[in-house]
Amino acid sequence: MTDIMAFGAHPDDVELAAAGTLIHHIKNGAKVVVADLTAGELGTRGTAETRADEAEQSRKIMGAHMRVNLQLKDGFFENDKAALLKVVTAIRRFRPRIVLANAVADRHPDHGRAADLVSQACFLAGLAKISTRFEDAEQKAWRPKVVYHYIQDRYIKPDLVVDISDSFSEKMLAVRTFTTQFYKEGDESPQTPISSAEFLEFIEARAREFGRCIGVEFGEGFTLERPLGTDSLLSFK
Repeated sequence: MTDIMAFGAHPDDVELAAAGTLIHHIKNGAKVVVADLTAGELGTRGTAETRADEAEQSRKIMGAHMRVNLQLKDGFFENDKAALLKVVTAIRRFRPRIVLANAVADRHPDHGRAADLVSQACFLAGLAKISTRFEDAEQKAWRPKVVYHYIQDRYIKPDLVVDISDSFSEKMLAVRTFTTQFYKEGDESPQTPISSAEFLEFIEARAREFGRCIGVEFGEGFTLERPLGTDSLLSFK
């Protein structure tokens, strides 16, 4: 059983948009697994190998129980049977209560496509007549209770904001482990939309913006696939 399983189309997607939420919950005893759909091999900067090393460093900073890579093709994966079964197998392996997935729409087309793929796989994972195996053992059906989509480069009005004021500094440490991708003084690698110093300032500004929505210093926003339920209106910020 896993409390939260966070999927990202590329290594660093989870860090940029949801690491604060994961770290906050890990600090409070939650078991978290991160699953990267691709190795990010088409990225302008870095390689699949360097990004894998960076992803593992980040996992250790976040305190996640495990990180796996499903080895889908960066830029070319589709919401087809083969990809769905890979995600279903991962969901059944870790049996998460909550799944975090990419933004429903974003600048990078992989993000929206990954959001659809993971959402559909969460439903299919609960169908007993779909057969999957892991390490030669037949897997049992499992459907996560809820899917939340984090918000990435393009602004989307959040349905839910998590207070990450106690974990924002660790979030940025996790982000900065991806040294091939983000700003580093003196680095002469090709520039990308996320490699400027201003981009990391944008990440902080976005967290402050979402935090302000709920009256805290830093927050991370999510969109919902179904309404939230509560037994007390007093439990919300």
